[in-house]
Amino acid sequence: MKVLATLWYWVVFLLTAPVCTGVGATLWLVTWPFDRNRAVLHAFVSRWCHALYLSWPGWKVHIEGRELLPPGPAVIVVNHQSAADILVAMGLNHPYKFVAKASLFRTPMVGWLMTWMGYVAVKRGTLQAMDRMLDDCSRWLRRGVPVLIYPEGTYSPTREPLPFKRGAFQLAIAEQVPVVPVVLEGTRGILGSDGLWMGPSAQARMRVLPPVPVASLGEDPVALAERVRGLYLDALGRSAPSTPEPEQRVA
Repeated sequence: MKVLATLWYWVVFLLTAPVCTGVGATLWLVTWPFDRNRAVLHAFVSRWCHALYLSWPGWKVHIEGRELLPPGPAVIVVNHQSAADILVAMGLNHPYKFVAKASLFRTPMVGWLMTWMGYVAVKRGTLQAMDRMLDDCSRWLRRGVPVLIYPEGTYSPTREPLPFKRGAFQLAIAEQVPVVPVVLEGTRGILGSDGLWMGPSAQARMRVLPPVPVASLGEDPVALAERVRGLYLDALGRSAPSTPEPEQRVA
């Protein structure tokens, strides 16, 4: 079944990606005069990515709390479990820009779309690259656009999130925008790491927690990171191994 699930995903991806890229290029050109934030293109790509996840019948997702996402600029932080996380996170249907490793932007079709949408690239390991990433995120926040960041920086090998890096929280404090925690579970059942084979069955769950308001951010990004991570530990600790109703599959 792993082989079948993997083949299914890549066949669907390879059949739809060229079409999505062509439609995306058209949207990029047509909407340029009035949609400089690329919200229309992001909405289209989000639905395509989420449909890829839902196309395999063994992969289900339950999303809670979309209504808690604030309409203006915010730093959305998501715990990181798998390369499949972004397929689920696209189901938020929210006009954010997400931060991704620079190598993804060199990938044909996917990287082109990410570039056209203005997503933020980061090259790990250098202070200058991190500063550049934070500057790019600041520019989007000042334009009223949320940014989505994985504060762990890499995949957690267990259900418990790794220590959160300070960057996302330093950004929220500097720009005085709320932090929105999003708790993700179950995507490791699809793809445990950057490996090849995909699991045939996964019950993913994504929960938007109440935003941490500007007034309670404080001035210490490390303390804020620890406080927000505590919200994740609390949320995950209360999680029951239930089987929630799956989201409606996309045809």
